[in-house]
Amino acid sequence: MRRAVFVTGTDTEIGKTVISAAIIQALKKTGVTCGVLKPVQCGGNDAKILREIASIKDLPNIINPYSFNKPLSPHLAAKLEKKNIKEDVIYQNYQILKDKYQFIVVEGAGGLLVPLKESFLMADLIKRLDLGVIIVARIGLGTINHSLLTIEIAKKYGIEIVGIIFNQCQEGDLDICQKDNPLIISKLGKVKSLGIIPYYATLNKKNGYKELTNERLLEEIAAKIDLQYILKEERIEQREERNKFLKEADRNIVWHPFTQMKDYKKQEPLIIEEGKGCYLKDIDGSWYLDGISSLWVNVHGHRKEEIDNALKQQIDRISHSTLLGFGNIPSIELAKKLIEIVPSGLSNVFYSDSGSTAVEIALKIAFQYWQHKNKKKKTKFVNFVNAYHGDTIGSVSVGGIDLFHKIFAPFLFNTFKVKAPYCYRCHLNLTYPACQLKCLQELEDILAKHHEEIAALIVEPTVQGAAGMLVQPEGYLKNIRILTKKYQVLLIADEVATGFGRTGKMFACEWEGVSPDVLCLAKSITAGYLPLAATITSEEIFEAFLGEYKEQKTFFHGHTYTGNPLACIAALANLEIFKREEVLERLKDKIKFLSEELENFNFLNQVGEIRQKGFMVGIELVKDKKLKIAYEWEERAGIRVCNAARKRGVILRPLGNVVVIIPPLSITKEELRSLLNMTYLSIKEELV
Repeated sequence: MRRAVFVTGTDTEIGKTVISAAIIQALKKTGVTCGVLKPVQCGGNDAKILREIASIKDLPNIINPYSFNKPLSPHLAAKLEKKNIKEDVIYQNYQILKDKYQFIVVEGAGGLLVPLKESFLMADLIKRLDLGVIIVARIGLGTINHSLLTIEIAKKYGIEIVGIIFNQCQEGDLDICQKDNPLIISKLGKVKSLGIIPYYATLNKKNGYKELTNERLLEEIAAKIDLQYILKEERIEQREERNKFLKEADRNIVWHPFTQMKDYKKQEPLIIEEGKGCYLKDIDGSWYLDGISSLWVNVHGHRKEEIDNALKQQIDRISHSTLLGFGNIPSIELAKKLIEIVPSGLSNVFYSDSGSTAVEIALKIAFQYWQHKNKKKKTKFVNFVNAYHGDTIGSVSVGGIDLFHKIFAPFLFNTFKVKAPYCYRCHLNLTYPACQLKCLQELEDILAKHHEEIAALIVEPTVQGAAGMLVQPEGYLKNIRILTKKYQVLLIADEVATGFGRTGKMFACEWEGVSPDVLCLAKSITAGYLPLAATITSEEIFEAFLGEYKEQKTFFHGHTYTGNPLACIAALANLEIFKREEVLERLKDKIKFLSEELENFNFLNQVGEIRQKGFMVGIELVKDKKLKIAYEWEERAGIRVCNAARKRGVILRPLGNVVVIIPPLSITKEELRSLLNMTYLSIKEELV
């Protein structure tokens, strides 16, 4: 049997409460316990009426968490009373009622596109509750358009339409229009007509709703509704069968990255089906707060309307055309926008499709640049221990995490490796700032001795992400730039992880006023929508590749989907949102709030250090806080904490013993507090 239904309408004053009351009364007669939820009420006393009909004693604030005096749109009624409608509260109330009753009738306010707040519609709430809808419509002239539009919106949101009920709101016999409307709407909308409710004079008089306490009247109305069809739920069995298939296939066929599949096969897979805002929903209907921005890429939340629409419009034009010898409009417009916002001195954009390829391209460009400059010996690179620049052979060669890269050593080219700053576990046993950045000396020694054979140095500016959110001390990046200029070595800044606001500025290089020779971008460039990367160079580097055809100075590198129009249009929409919504300016207060809330973690004996740069956070877990003793690999401390957080409705992912938090930039303070509270509890309870 279906467990719940959401009653919505094509309009306001359409008879939703009449239908809800009739369903409740009919269920009572069959012995089914029925709960009521009226999430938002703007004027009137519908919630009280439904509560009385259902004969239940739940607290009014459970049944009707948000009640406003004036009959206005919920977002406006709430604004006038200086209240904030929180979807989490409604969802929690629904779960309380769901556990208590065999069936829940949820009645909406107005139609599907009524805003509960500026960025959250009634349709979004229905999706969050994962309910099918009964649409209540007028039967007279004009209902075809309103009804079909409502059906279209429901389908667009992926909402199941149980059926449509037509309510005769005017006195008199049905005319030819009223008789035909249900038939044509059902046919064109491909939805079932669940019944036609005739005109009841008593229900249309002033205070007529008090008649809804009349059991005989309700039973008469209910008799005209196909209740058995409403209760029938084939979807549950179909979903369970589908989910079982998906989980088995996921365990046995899909090979997951950075995942030990032997362990994975023993676990219950988490398979994501939908997303909205900062939340993700799995195939079983559970929602999770996305604490890692879906691997550091989501910026403005999932299903951001402006990006969705931009992609749909571009699909109507063209989805892909090659950039090999041709151009396309989105790639040109995006290149221009990128040059306007990246550090000064960068002028030319080379597209690819991932952070790894962006770095691979940067290495090849740096190498070839010096060949064109007739400095043939400059073929080597400087990189840092604990660096991560991707998984292609070139990017792995300049990586510095043995766990990921050691096994591939026979494939890799040699580099000059420098120990990166890790102030919590300083390899020089010094303390910042008293150390005066002594760790830079090793780098200068290498550059001084080998600069004639070094093409470029590659660095993750301000934060080594995959190393565990290792934040570089102030002045370190600036001094790297000084040294590379001094010894005529190109500087490649890998901002795949740190770019697009993650550190609090658009690009991390901005913190110390650094302009690299080559900049690598990916991840958040499309706000988490599509694969895209950009390698951006200075004019001097670009010009070194210009020559006569016979000189063969061409950069012979490219990808099939280079400059893909869909990806580029998503990136353009992303940048427009940054500008219009003043994302970076609004982020400042949230970064401060995040810093203050993170202080609470210092009270945990299992937390050695908290590292933060903007919205990039690493919480290092230790067995002994005083001695800084790390957990052994086989103790799986980070994994255990993240699994515990998942049970609390939060998605995190560890980097060894470091719990990483990188939420979408759009996350609210309330959501941030919840994210941190769940993380705190997971560490405290799992590692005690």
